[in-house]
Amino acid sequence: MKKVLVSILALGMVLSMAACSSGGANSAAATGGNVVKIGVFEPQTGENGGGGLQELQGARYANEQRHTITVGGVEYTVVLDEVDNKSDKTEAVTAAQKLISDGCVAVLGSYGSGVSIAAGDYFKEAQVPAVGCSCTNPQVTEGNDYYFRSCFLDPFQGTVMANYAWESGYTKVAVVSQLGDDYSTGLASYFKTAFVALGGEVVDDETFQTNQSDFKAMMTNIKASGAQAIFSPSSITTAPLMIKQARELGVEAAFMAGDTWYNQLIIDDAGADYAEGMVCSTFFDEGDKSNATAVDFVKGYREWMNADQKRIANNGGNDAIVGNTALCYDTYNLICDAIEAAGSLEGPAIRDALAATDFTGVTGAITFDENGDAKKDTAYIDIVKDGAFAFLKTQQVA
Repeated sequence: MKKVLVSILALGMVLSMAACSSGGANSAAATGGNVVKIGVFEPQTGENGGGGLQELQGARYANEQRHTITVGGVEYTVVLDEVDNKSDKTEAVTAAQKLISDGCVAVLGSYGSGVSIAAGDYFKEAQVPAVGCSCTNPQVTEGNDYYFRSCFLDPFQGTVMANYAWESGYTKVAVVSQLGDDYSTGLASYFKTAFVALGGEVVDDETFQTNQSDFKAMMTNIKASGAQAIFSPSSITTAPLMIKQARELGVEAAFMAGDTWYNQLIIDDAGADYAEGMVCSTFFDEGDKSNATAVDFVKGYREWMNADQKRIANNGGNDAIVGNTALCYDTYNLICDAIEAAGSLEGPAIRDALAATDFTGVTGAITFDENGDAKKDTAYIDIVKDGAFAFLKTQQVA
């Protein structure tokens, strides 16, 4: 069970807010005419700021494409209420409280499971439904019927990557994870369990601290261990440092990771030669032509990014389209559909409509199970080839 310590003062604040809006709903319309606020709960700074900005832009683009909804025969303008949770669990609580106080009817985000877990009980207490786009740790929705997510979970993702490693002929792997980071430690644990169950051996299990930049000692240990591959679920910030330092030390083991590594910025910062051959699991591949909705999204979103250099900068300095951006675009539309289906701006009604979601978008079909988790059975595996990500295969759990 998820455990979040809530102070008496903070809890009183949340309860009083809930009394005003029954889920943060009515106050948005009452104070601003026919306006509905959807909160965007993302890191814009800190260790996960790069991924958070990419997710935020997915919401902004979606809002430009669909800026109104109709509820009970009344048309409302949808306004995004953006807050920066700063990639920090304490700041996440403050950001969540602001969205509740602002009268948001629903919230999307966050990039980063730790901040989502930290804020979860506040959204639940205030009856404000939240839908995570890429927060993959099981604890995000555990015991919280007001938190949903549109991505696959780490138990699935870890098992997918373990299956990929085993099927690729790797029998000995090293694992590197970040202490205190729910996403990193959780995904590493699921990978190790699945890989050992398949018959593989984890020959080195390394951990590092937040903001650590020197990985030479652990890469030296990994080199000596005889690992054929390295599985390292970590942030966009640490990934290129690890890759570069490993290659400079002559480590030839293949790098593998989860969804956070599907980012062109990692290749650019590590260097294309060093990043060559790195693989990761992801939610979406812009090269997939099988979904007409996705093809239209890729074309439109790339044009939108290239119309403003600030958008390119927020995307990491390029116009590559990452999976969490596409998921956030879908999540915005999914939330809008749920509000319209609810025919109400009340939190419980929107929550019930979300639970009954049957949505098809850019990233495919999304329905939720009894925990509020998206039902997923397939992940994309991409590989770095000639300085860019290329689709390798889809991978299911064996």
